[in-house]
Amino acid sequence: MRDIMGMMGKVKEMQSKMEKVQEEIAALEIEGRAGGGLVTVILNGKGEMRGLKIDPSLLKEDEVEILEDLIVAAHKDAKGKGEAQAQEKMAGLTAGLPLPPGMKLPF
Repeated sequence: MRDIMGMMGKVKEMQSKMEKVQEEIAALEIEGRAGGGLVTVILNGKGEMRGLKIDPSLLKEDEVEILEDLIVAAHKDAKGKGEAQAQEKMAGLTAGLPLPPGMKLPF
């Protein structure tokens, strides 16, 4: 019975930590860049775009495709960085937990 109560206490503690980490992740602001910084995309920790900066030199009618590609590349860069930061924060939370191989949190 003691083991179950101890386990329940750890589950509640972890749940509380998980909520805090999720809030921290949501509050992140991640910049992705493309074209040597000509295009910058800013995402929050949830992957929602919060800003877009485009160097005026790219605003030429004949370079629309290049601009579109750079926006996509900058978004991909920011998203990758955000996912890496979120994974890093979650790894600290799950350190020491006896999770089966390949199991990740949150589920």
